[in-house]
Amino acid sequence: MSKAQTVPEIHPDVVLEALLAKGGRSQRLGNLQKVHDICRRQHSGSKDFSTSAIGRICEAEGVLKGRALYNAASADYVSLISAWAAFQGVDKPRRQAAPKPAAGLELLMRIEDPAVRSIMQATMVERDKLRAQLNLLKSQTVVTVDRRPLGATIVPGGDGHPIAVLTMDAQLTESEREALRHAVSAPFLDDQGWRTGTHGEILTERGRTVFKVGFTRAIRKVLGER
Repeated sequence: MSKAQTVPEIHPDVVLEALLAKGGRSQRLGNLQKVHDICRRQHSGSKDFSTSAIGRICEAEGVLKGRALYNAASADYVSLISAWAAFQGVDKPRRQAAPKPAAGLELLMRIEDPAVRSIMQATMVERDKLRAQLNLLKSQTVVTVDRRPLGATIVPGGDGHPIAVLTMDAQLTESEREALRHAVSAPFLDDQGWRTGTHGEILTERGRTVFKVGFTRAIRKVLGER
């Protein structure tokens, strides 16, 4: 079989361009270029494109940790290594004594159009992310829903079971609390020509009762300002 028949139509340089076109952090783009250069040297040297071999070189040169290539987030690096492996005539980079490659990687490498392959890869990464979240939810066999009212205090009930006790103040909105507080405030009473009696009643200047005994005390109790 001639060399022209064994070399795929997609050159690794084209794959690199598609991966760089996705954008992202400058560190990621720089690492893609460095991995590409490492693979280019490997192509003219030992020709070993196993993930472990490329990972060792990347770690030795300070590009990234070798084990990072086994993470789902490193799919772009693996795609680039796979392109070089195919260009070299190797089926795909071998992951020796490591987890299985990400599902669908082989399918991705069959897509010749770099742009379509990039879109499919992003879709698969999102799918894997959603699947992981779903599995996490499934693992939560017991879900506790706290339906206690806001501001409630938990106290033991007569039968030994805890009950939620909601104070009067906790049932009021801020505007309602302010309205009650204003009703017994000294400035308001002065404006009306009223005063507070010794037993919490509201009286006019002539001593006529406007609000009965305990009025101001009741409001302060409701507000929690005893």
